[in-house]
Amino acid sequence: MAPTVRTQLLCAGLRLTRKRRFLTEEGGRRLLSAPKGTGLPTTALLRGRRVSCRQVGGFPVYCIEPAGGTRRPGTIVYFHGGAFVSTIAPQHWSLVAEIADASGRTLVVPLYGLAPRHVALEAVELGRTVAMDRSAPNGTPAPLHLAGDSAGGGLALLVAQRLRASAAPHVDGVTVIAPWLDLSMANSAIEPLEPSDPWLARSGLRPIADVWRGGIPLDDPRVSPIHGELANLPPVTAYVGSRDITAPDTRLLVERIRGLGGRAVLHETQGSPHVHPLLPTPEGRDTRRQLVAGLSGPARGKCTGSDRARVVPGRGAPQD
Repeated sequence: MAPTVRTQLLCAGLRLTRKRRFLTEEGGRRLLSAPKGTGLPTTALLRGRRVSCRQVGGFPVYCIEPAGGTRRPGTIVYFHGGAFVSTIAPQHWSLVAEIADASGRTLVVPLYGLAPRHVALEAVELGRTVAMDRSAPNGTPAPLHLAGDSAGGGLALLVAQRLRASAAPHVDGVTVIAPWLDLSMANSAIEPLEPSDPWLARSGLRPIADVWRGGIPLDDPRVSPIHGELANLPPVTAYVGSRDITAPDTRLLVERIRGLGGRAVLHETQGSPHVHPLLPTPEGRDTRRQLVAGLSGPARGKCTGSDRARVVPGRGAPQD
């Protein structure tokens, strides 16, 4: 199905604004040195919800309870995007609030350190610490789900891999939106797709990746989860638009997990740009509803006739 007019107009606007920031390496260096912002919760998030903040390793970690209070045990840990250089945005807080209310579970949001002052291993360690803490908040094991978008989607998978290697705690699933899975961006399928991506370009991302890796090779599994251990992961659900340079690695992630006998589902929306569930388009709203539904119950979300996503079910995963 062709993208809606709203999506086409939004992509045109992104190309004139966001894409320019990533077109050159100099643009990437400017993003590294740009102000980071405060990341404080929005007024809308605070309305009707209990929001608290504590410091973990010197970084703020927010805890959001759904409107009306928690109704289900367990925690969803959400890692925000921003190319590792920008803090959490109002669009992230809006999605966090929606997930909390729909799922009835507590949402925990770590505001990890950003480049150039901080590097990947610090963020992964923060995520691991937070996840370990939330897996048994009162000494009793509780359900734990990891989620994230863009840079945060890659972090969510890195934390899941780190937890799997240590055999604890149990993670019931990982949900990622347009995840940045390989800092080297070496997938050969990216090059022909890049001109049609209205937002991202590798030239601007390369200096950011070079700082964020912290001296570790770009394709090292400690910083690029696509090169890490993908066997025996919890079920993975991935959402991506076809006009997004993260799409090739997102497809590859799902294919590799399925090839290893794991459970993975890909929801790819034709004609949509980067992190489209956070954007004000019909396709974005449809995918967002599906994503929230998938995080709101024990079963994975199911497609309906109105969904514009191409779904690739993983081996052993529920068929949509």
